[in-house]
Amino acid sequence: MRLHVDVLAWLHFLWGLFGLLVGGSLLVLALGTRMALFDLGHMGPAERAAVWLLVICGVTLVVAGLVMMAVARALTRRRHAGRVAALILAVPNLIVVPFGTALGIYTFWVLLNDDARREFGRPPRTPMRMQPLEGA
Repeated sequence: MRLHVDVLAWLHFLWGLFGLLVGGSLLVLALGTRMALFDLGHMGPAERAAVWLLVICGVTLVVAGLVMMAVARALTRRRHAGRVAALILAVPNLIVVPFGTALGIYTFWVLLNDDARREFGRPPRTPMRMQPLEGA
């Protein structure tokens, strides 16, 4: 299971790096669009909205990428907070088809395993015991 946790950390790091690159590209695109519109002398409300949409999406992706990279570091160091954060971030990743979905499913499979729980200093889940029925 140690190998799976290490692979999961690398996948989170790469996913975060991808988010940083895409977010940075959107910010550069927003800057270029704003400058081109300024040179054309036409900066109406629709154009401003488009530029702001690019900026908001770019900043969101940059922040999400940094968070994913921090989670990857915490997973590598076997921090309990990294495990919890990875499980929380796996839920919205399920929506991002196809890589986010695969990463989310793999995250659940790896981190909810009893061996992985032990690696992060958590007790394994105990199976439910059958309780005898009263009056039987």
